[in-house]
Amino acid sequence: MNPRLAAAALALSLLPLPGAATAGPVPAAAPPALAEVRAAMGIPSADDMRGQRDTVGFASTAAQMARVWELAGSPPAPERFGSRPAPGVAGVIAPHDDYLYSGRVARETLSLLTARTVVLVGVFHKYRAFGARDQLVFDPYRAWRAPDGEIPVAALREELLAALPAGFAVQDAAMHDAEHSLESLAYWLRHARPDLEIVPILVPAASFPRLEALGAALGRALAEAMTRHGWRLGRDVAIAISADAVHYGDDFAHVPFGAGGIETYRQAVARDLALLRGPLAGPVDSAAAHALFATFVDPEAPDQYRLPWCGRFSIPLGMLALAETARALGLPPLESRPLAYATSVGQPELPVREIGLGATAPANLYHFVGQPGVAFVLPAAPEP
Repeated sequence: MNPRLAAAALALSLLPLPGAATAGPVPAAAPPALAEVRAAMGIPSADDMRGQRDTVGFASTAAQMARVWELAGSPPAPERFGSRPAPGVAGVIAPHDDYLYSGRVARETLSLLTARTVVLVGVFHKYRAFGARDQLVFDPYRAWRAPDGEIPVAALREELLAALPAGFAVQDAAMHDAEHSLESLAYWLRHARPDLEIVPILVPAASFPRLEALGAALGRALAEAMTRHGWRLGRDVAIAISADAVHYGDDFAHVPFGAGGIETYRQAVARDLALLRGPLAGPVDSAAAHALFATFVDPEAPDQYRLPWCGRFSIPLGMLALAETARALGLPPLESRPLAYATSVGQPELPVREIGLGATAPANLYHFVGQPGVAFVLPAAPEP
């Protein structure tokens, strides 16, 4: 068996029975109203400007963002995997946990993205409340608020929406206002590149065949737009996938190694590392995306977690889109390279409480979250 897929099989063998962690079916109730969603935002959206959902875990002022960036480069470094690729990668997976937990991995990973236009592929935590599934969710905003200033939404969004088949996408302000997984990444990227523009996309539940269809359509649409404009993957356009790794604890309904403690922690981390060294290390293709999907969820009932990585749909979709983009552009297959890993209890917190940031969830050996960092790169050209 391919060593990468063998690693995924090992991770699967350590999982509880399918359906052990589930949040249930999509409710029949009416989705939350826009006013209700905005009332829960730290800085509500208004008119054509998307606000900020989370002002506790993420920076909301320029001074906070500058300090977070500085502190995120301080030791100890997160666990690293081999050599670091050069900046200008085609895409990344980066965490959206609170900055005091995830800052080191986020900076390590997102600093490799140098493209001006970034397609953000995010988790849609509350997709059930909105009855959303089987479609990509785009936003309708002109720009997003960020600690350092506005982030324009790229005109590329309209090109993608026009190119996607009917039923493949929807635009919805309330859905985006209810979600925090993209704003975290956007703020890091805006701090590093002030002329950044973004295309925010949320990924609700879907079967793997549906994710394949969505990813292929998005990748083709993106490649067609890039060809029209003469853009290059990595240099001009990149994809950033938002995801956290294992969510361990009773309140996550995920305790396969026991309630908690140091040995429990070691086993949970070992399983995450097996995935980073397995299907997240090597060719970016449908087999790797499917191995991850089948590890994260029950393929016959995708709403049911097997392993609660907060990226069960965003990671496979993002990988499939990247693979199709490269193929449609006539590029060699991309490679995934694990970069960094940490957890909310494995390293000292960034000392950002003193500047007004905090935690939205506790961190201890009975309740912890993993933070993955992965880069997607074009393989090096062979020596002449």
